[in-house]
Amino acid sequence: MAKLQQSIISPKTVGNLHNLLLERVNLTPDALAYRCFNIEENQWGDLSWRQVADEVARWKAALAAEGLQSGERVAVMARNCPKWIMFEQAALSLQLVLVPLYANDRPDNIGYIMQNAGVKLILIENEEHWLCLGDAYNSMQEVQRIITLTPVAGAHDTRLKNVSEWLPSKGVALERLDVPDDTLASIVYTSGTTGNPKGVMLSHANILWNADSAQRCDHFYTNDMFLSFLPLSHMFERTAGYYMPMLVGASVSFSRSIEQLAEDMLIIRPTILVTVPRIFERVYNKIQLQLAEKPAFARKLFEKTVTVGWQRFLISQGRARWSGSQLLWPLLDALVAKKIRAKLGGRLRLAVSGGAPLSNDIARTFIGLGITISQGYGMTELSPVVSTNRLDDNDPFSVGQPLPEVEVRIGDDGELLVRSPGVMLGYYKNEAATREVIDEEGWLHTGDVAEIREGHIYITGRLKDIIVLSNGEKIPPADMELTISTDPLFEQVMIIGEGRPFLSAIVVLNKDKWVQLATSLSLNPDDEHSLDDENIHKVLLERIAAKLISFPGYAKLYAIKATLESWTVENGLITPTMKIKRQRVEDRYQDAIAAFYAGH
Repeated sequence: MAKLQQSIISPKTVGNLHNLLLERVNLTPDALAYRCFNIEENQWGDLSWRQVADEVARWKAALAAEGLQSGERVAVMARNCPKWIMFEQAALSLQLVLVPLYANDRPDNIGYIMQNAGVKLILIENEEHWLCLGDAYNSMQEVQRIITLTPVAGAHDTRLKNVSEWLPSKGVALERLDVPDDTLASIVYTSGTTGNPKGVMLSHANILWNADSAQRCDHFYTNDMFLSFLPLSHMFERTAGYYMPMLVGASVSFSRSIEQLAEDMLIIRPTILVTVPRIFERVYNKIQLQLAEKPAFARKLFEKTVTVGWQRFLISQGRARWSGSQLLWPLLDALVAKKIRAKLGGRLRLAVSGGAPLSNDIARTFIGLGITISQGYGMTELSPVVSTNRLDDNDPFSVGQPLPEVEVRIGDDGELLVRSPGVMLGYYKNEAATREVIDEEGWLHTGDVAEIREGHIYITGRLKDIIVLSNGEKIPPADMELTISTDPLFEQVMIIGEGRPFLSAIVVLNKDKWVQLATSLSLNPDDEHSLDDENIHKVLLERIAAKLISFPGYAKLYAIKATLESWTVENGLITPTMKIKRQRVEDRYQDAIAAFYAGH
């Protein structure tokens, strides 16, 4: 096994995000920085830190030739790749402000952000993005240059240039920046579930502090390999999967796509995974589907492995006593757990999960299989990480303990309040919204309902997502939806009930499981009317009731609408960060919902 070495940069020695790159190049110039798949060459390629700096110098020269002024905004709309980072570092070197855009966002959203931020230059990836910008053309009047990573055919806009003709053969010198701590580095637009997105202004100090504070919660090494697949346009991936690896001298590999993630895990064999619960949910549901087709003995062997492995974890945390069943672990590990870990590359030593809550059942299953998961919490307005579980005090049912220098408390209405060096500068061009979320004492109001017990934070719901039934009963739907979605039949779930006499739900079904279910009830799975069959509804409600059996009495559903149409960013029913736009979903299925409550 390779010797574990550390090469951690102190934020005080660099002061800003561009100097962070320069210091990393100075410390470990020939170490592996990035690994990325080259489509033209059909192979994976590596870049050292020195090579990254050489390329950033070319991007800086090209950007400088555009004549942009310090503080002006430039945008990037591309999938994760080294060029995303090169573009941002070049922009930072010229004191430009980066505005990241989701690569699959809707044209109306992109148009609003471009106009609101006053973007002067944008880097896009391909023809699909060019067409998307065309749909938002009226918002593009201030843009003076559009750079594309791949050629765009038939475009007649003089502002458009392919990166191959835009980049010079030689770069300009990269020099250390000397800027105040509160200098604006990026405007990151939050994908709100209602209304237009708000531009979160983050300084160099905000982001650099957050990356350093997060790395102090664990041990990271120069031979660690991160696998990047969450969008860099989201601050979770940007801080934990870009700035933090640069800070600690680790390497990053960029996954080809979510569809190829499983294959990339086997090729890259990462040691660190920055992820969201949805990835674990997909793997969990796949395991459950495979187990359903295996003999009873195989299912019992799997369950025994998880049970013994979970107890092993609790013993390591000092929360359980050793028992004789632990003698079975080496055999169970060899027969079951090790094979599943091998599908994740076999070297994974830490999976950091954030962005949404991870269900207790799923956390217990993967930890029981010997996969170390540290669940955390954050939001863009906080740069973004607020808390994470330490591995020597890991309660996977919590979102961990606050990072160093982070203060937390619970407000009068149960809301989690946070004060830290990561609190944003404010919302761009929106002082009223800034005053609503940051009070006079500097506490940021998260909107999340939480409890703090023994130093750990437990998120219990959202202030605005609490359902209040017509009888006054208050119900947080998030945990119920999360639990229901652990049944492989249900891809997406949204519970309805605000101001109504009882709870109901809209569910998106897994297509393969739907075919099996419909066929078992002698219904035609290709006939959309089968989704509204009474027997189908009865079975769906029974399966949901079985999942919610441990919940309080209020957690009972009386009506359901099933669909096979997924809720996506493209159809406007979820945000780019996978949060349900509840009002949009209600509007889409308003007739079905009205029928639920007719006569009540």
